[in-house]
Amino acid sequence: MVEQAQFSKALLHPKHWGLWFGIGLGRLVSMLPLNWQMGLGKAIGRLIMKLAKGRVRTAKRNLELCFPDASLEEREQLLKRNFEETGCAIFDTICAWWWSDQRVQAHMNIKGQEHVQSTLDSGQGVILFAVHCLPLEMGARIFGQFNPGVGVYRPHHNPVMEYLQVKGRLRSNKALIPKKDMRQMVRSLRAPDVIWYTADQDFGRSSAVFIPFFAVPEAATITGGTTLAKLGKAKVLPFFVQRNADNKGYSIEIGAPLENFPGENELADAIRGNQIIEEQIKRNKAQYMWLHRRFKTRPNEDDPSVY
Repeated sequence: MVEQAQFSKALLHPKHWGLWFGIGLGRLVSMLPLNWQMGLGKAIGRLIMKLAKGRVRTAKRNLELCFPDASLEEREQLLKRNFEETGCAIFDTICAWWWSDQRVQAHMNIKGQEHVQSTLDSGQGVILFAVHCLPLEMGARIFGQFNPGVGVYRPHHNPVMEYLQVKGRLRSNKALIPKKDMRQMVRSLRAPDVIWYTADQDFGRSSAVFIPFFAVPEAATITGGTTLAKLGKAKVLPFFVQRNADNKGYSIEIGAPLENFPGENELADAIRGNQIIEEQIKRNKAQYMWLHRRFKTRPNEDDPSVY
């Protein structure tokens, strides 16, 4: 479990100066009004769309696979909006990592925190069942304003980014747990505590079942949520965050604990989980991370790639 960001002089090596310069610029921009930042973010997103052709192909293919009944024009509009939102997510993250608590509180709206408190009061841990929406970093920062929790994360290979993400994510939360450390997750839930959990990306064939995800009949989906809830004796609560349409703030909504979860088997739980994920994504399709190769793992190893 990581409870503090570790700074070392090695992070100031000249090879990192370019990154530090960019971070400094980002911090300056974070002082601007939020809607100004989002205007700049959309412009950056459109630039990314012109330069990152591989990511464009991936996002476009994901939208084709998930929404085959949508018209080409509808998908193209959604694709453009998604890249604009991706550019905005840069500033969502910067603000989440560096804004003061007071400024975060001035830009947030929360619904459903009573579900978290009542679950903890009952002596059970809370699994916040989230999706990889683009403002997720801000969602965690907002959540920590009223009930600091524990984040499950992937350590960054760049030491500067690792230091910054740990420092930023601990601004209003307790600790971080590497995503492979299931034992520590269970301990945290039994404390009881709150952790974030996502199951909407393709993590490979290990511990996965192939079940429907939107219009894709067989998408690799991890079943760790069932195991975590059982071993941690925890309740699962849907967690949703979005940047408001006026680009002046953020809203999160936490649902009531899922009934009869975990259920009789992992497969049924995973299907139910994907249905919840789909409903969350539908609430704001443009703010979902469509750039991920969600369907890269096929049911059979010799099946052709959908990309």
